[in-house]
Amino acid sequence: MAREIKFGNRKLGDGHPAYVIAEVGINHNGDLEIAKKIIDAAVHAGADAVKFQKRTPEICTPPEQQKQMRETPWGYITYLDYRYKVEFGEEQYREIDRYCKEKKIDWMVSVWDEPSVDFIEQFDTPAYKVPSASLTDHGLLKRVRATGKPLIISTGMSTMEQIHKGVQAVGEENLLIMHCTSAYPCEPEELNLKMIETLRKEFPNTPIGYSGHEVGLIPSTAAVALGACSVERHITLDRAMWGSDQAASVEPGGFERLVKYIRVIEAGLGNGVKKVYESEKGSMKKLRRVSDA
Repeated sequence: MAREIKFGNRKLGDGHPAYVIAEVGINHNGDLEIAKKIIDAAVHAGADAVKFQKRTPEICTPPEQQKQMRETPWGYITYLDYRYKVEFGEEQYREIDRYCKEKKIDWMVSVWDEPSVDFIEQFDTPAYKVPSASLTDHGLLKRVRATGKPLIISTGMSTMEQIHKGVQAVGEENLLIMHCTSAYPCEPEELNLKMIETLRKEFPNTPIGYSGHEVGLIPSTAAVALGACSVERHITLDRAMWGSDQAASVEPGGFERLVKYIRVIEAGLGNGVKKVYESEKGSMKKLRRVSDA
């Protein structure tokens, strides 16, 4: 069985270019114009997709946190009110859908609850992602699976047992598993990139990707060398902007370099079969003193 799945018109998996996801998340801070500028940056960088997050705030915000007060750009408000401020509705998503089609870039969302799946079903997105925090929500996993679209699961803050149970709940078909450590930003010592190899062994028929929250670009490019067929990084216009994910995000110039580095890594990996290249033969003729003939 080939380790690949289909995302819209694209195939994703071994032997295919890494599918690069620019995670907008809530870095737009509830502003559609900022979202569009981030989409523009992702397109310019050469990303394959942008991704947002969709929540039903009263479901996803724990009751004990809903009334907690918080300093925000909208004033000193409850955490639940803040969640509503950064949540896009149908009007905004229709414009995002139109804009991404105009810019010829895929868009999708991380869904945090079942009503959010029902909401996004009105749009023709190539896949759904279930975030690390919801990996153990098997009801949500099965609701996404029922759409018939490819499913991405992220594995941060999870044990191997929880990962296996999540996969068992939905099956391995049409599935992409993302290695992830859910720290924002994540220290190099906790990235554990060798987990990409571990997951490839544990799930031999399933494409494995990497969702990174580190500062810098090197680990994300190394992930491709280790076998990641998809890379997801948060993108922002300015890491100094207000918001919890900004510090672990990549600014436009950095995201452009990230995509270029990934493509260089892919070109450089080759097929593992030793050969003498035409470009070497001149040097061989000039420099090799002893022939084995």
